[in-house]
Amino acid sequence: MQLTDFKALTFDCYGTLIDWETGMFEGLKPLTSRLATPPTRDQVLEAHARHESSQQLQTPTRIYRDLLPIVYKRLAEEWGLSASWEECVAYGQSVKNWPAFPDSAEALRYLKRHYKLVILSNVDNESFAASNAKLEVAFDAIYTAEDIGSYKPADRNFDYMFEKLETLGIRKHEILHTAESMFHDHGPANRHGLASCWIYRRHDKDGFGATMHPGDMPRYDFRFNSMADLAKAHREALGG
Repeated sequence: MQLTDFKALTFDCYGTLIDWETGMFEGLKPLTSRLATPPTRDQVLEAHARHESSQQLQTPTRIYRDLLPIVYKRLAEEWGLSASWEECVAYGQSVKNWPAFPDSAEALRYLKRHYKLVILSNVDNESFAASNAKLEVAFDAIYTAEDIGSYKPADRNFDYMFEKLETLGIRKHEILHTAESMFHDHGPANRHGLASCWIYRRHDKDGFGATMHPGDMPRYDFRFNSMADLAKAHREALGG
């Protein structure tokens, strides 16, 4: 299997292209700064992952910017803090401020010359539009949890993507799913027989950060520590 075998790259966005862990950690500082003993960055992210995953299961049709305020409220309760609803809502709106990884835009510009680029994200459309501006590329298709009515790792998100990509002339065997999260993306990719590429943004850290532990580790076909490394490997595969 070679990188050049595929017609489309389908991306998870948050954690892969957008640095959601930094965005979350900064957005939660109104809470964590009030704790007598602030938790570590990874403890904050892991607590966020627990409440986010639980809420996505309970309210799968609630859009992401309206789901995050509930996560914020649950975190405040877990940490014994009070939080106004206005403060919770402000956190839901913070997705628009989450930064792109420094290498994402340049790598996407390069890859756009060789692949169809597609987003399959758990975000809502309004929040993604702000993130897309930071990524500086026109994606060929964008499928969000708001469009689908459920959140990854639900199989229906991938089924939806396969159905819609067929209308663009792209079949499953022509797709390389490119993502950081083992829980949200590589596990479902395995279940669907979908080739996948792990962008291991947390390669220098322990644990799974803002994503749930996937249980048994899914397999993957390629692994790179950054989008820049993926683009470099593609150039080399072309003999460049």
